[in-house]
Amino acid sequence: MEREQAAGRYTIGLDFGTLSARAVLLRLSDGEIAAEEEAVYAHGVMEDSLPDGTALPGTGWALQDPADYLDCLRDCVQGVMEKSGCSPEQVVGLGVDFTSCTLLPTEEDLTPLCCREVYRSDPHAYVKLWKHHRADGCARRLNRLAAQRGERWLSRYGGRISGEWLLPKAMELLEEAPALYRAAGRIIEAGDWVVSKLCGTERRSACQAGYKAAWNADTGYPSEDFLEALAPGLGSLPRKLGQEILPVGSRAGGLCEDMAGRLGLLPGTAVAAAVIDAHASVPGCGVGEAGELLMILGTSSCHMLLSRQERAAAGLCGCVRDGILPGFFGYEAGQSCVGDHFAWFMENCLPARYEREAAERGLSPYRLLGEKIAGRPPEAHGLTALDWWGGVRSPLMDFSLSGLLAGLTLRTKPEDIYQALVEATAYGARKIIEVYETSGLPVSRIAATGGIAAKDPAVMQIYADVCGREIRAAGGGQSGARGSAILAALAAGPDLSGYEDAPSAVRALGDRGERFFRPDPARARSYDGLYKTYDALYTHFGEGPGAEQLHRLHRIQQGAAVD
Repeated sequence: MEREQAAGRYTIGLDFGTLSARAVLLRLSDGEIAAEEEAVYAHGVMEDSLPDGTALPGTGWALQDPADYLDCLRDCVQGVMEKSGCSPEQVVGLGVDFTSCTLLPTEEDLTPLCCREVYRSDPHAYVKLWKHHRADGCARRLNRLAAQRGERWLSRYGGRISGEWLLPKAMELLEEAPALYRAAGRIIEAGDWVVSKLCGTERRSACQAGYKAAWNADTGYPSEDFLEALAPGLGSLPRKLGQEILPVGSRAGGLCEDMAGRLGLLPGTAVAAAVIDAHASVPGCGVGEAGELLMILGTSSCHMLLSRQERAAAGLCGCVRDGILPGFFGYEAGQSCVGDHFAWFMENCLPARYEREAAERGLSPYRLLGEKIAGRPPEAHGLTALDWWGGVRSPLMDFSLSGLLAGLTLRTKPEDIYQALVEATAYGARKIIEVYETSGLPVSRIAATGGIAAKDPAVMQIYADVCGREIRAAGGGQSGARGSAILAALAAGPDLSGYEDAPSAVRALGDRGERFFRPDPARARSYDGLYKTYDALYTHFGEGPGAEQLHRLHRIQQGAAVD
């Protein structure tokens, strides 16, 4: 019935990343991608100067020009339509996912302030990308005050808000550019802004609001009283954020006349509420049932779990009702450094003789090291690492901690260190799974996506052995865009898409994957013992007396005097 109704119909999923946007045209009858397109942002990430040449003061900036998003939106949609030969009448919905928290100040009508001549040279008028890190100090003040006051919403985020999120970034705007903060009628996530432009009216999503702005469906945003106590004037922030928040998978509106003309689609085509890029990968990878966990393994990692229950869990990055899929509580956790961990080793520690060997054999250094560690006994090297090269996201939520490599001797080889780093990230993933389960959130199945899951079987086998779980590799190269297209099908409604609910749409349209990594019983038992060493070091340096020493080193790295 569903497939018959969906015959000849498509949705478009748009995935806005850090450097480019991608689109897929998804056939609703069988989940096949009929066409895909990518477009690169003209201005990329602005870290040193603005488009007019104005130099950015200091470090930590990561800005973008919102005009790039609309240009790439047009090019991507037109591209998939031209490649496929699909007619506008066949497209029943559009979905958008976006990096987050990626934030911009606008006028009441959603015109970005950076588009006004008076603000063209002010960096605070531009989009602040997710990796803009100049608000970390604001986040520390926010966390201190929220803890002192016993703000109940803080527990939904593991007791700590990141400097990458909306509240610290808005606080930074207020304190560093107060006139611009007052001029901003709206402060809005980039994903919500694109969806609002598509609809012609302001529309905001529970995903962005819940995970990045401390919003809750029952209690709303943190109180104006708290925000005003945090920074005089910040109490006005909720009025700049909007109060109507839409569940993921819902219809944000119909495509407005202006955008329909630009994209070559029909006015009124369903537009789905926005979703964060990582969260869109959950349906994109065929994860649509309670108890299913998706690990998104890239430079960093996200661990997304669906549940029918709401539970307080220390160290998680958020729990949002209808934040990933309608009808579920969506939980998020993550690791700050995974692929970046391995890249650091390749760029700084790989001997020249290994580089020559890789070149002579026509292999990448990653493939060479993968061969060297594949199937090695867990006890082969006697090393243990703490995977904190980028600080700790879950469950400690402490970005002032740093990495550790223990057990080095004169016999240690490069592949020993590389294997220890891989194992450390797998131990970190196991720690997150344990946090979920001890919090009353059972994990019944695990899927993985991202570049590591697709390209590095040696790493994935270590993950399966360390976690003692079967892991399904899924998602291909467009899991975010596919997930956005699935949410667009839900937004279009069953009469047009053929799908009554999220689980049925995900089963039919998600990438289920056919590659499984199953734990080897003997290796899993060995890793159970080695994990105890990791856990002891984790406790000592993360929560015990060793933490202060790592914090002291962090202060020195930040330029503070030795105390």
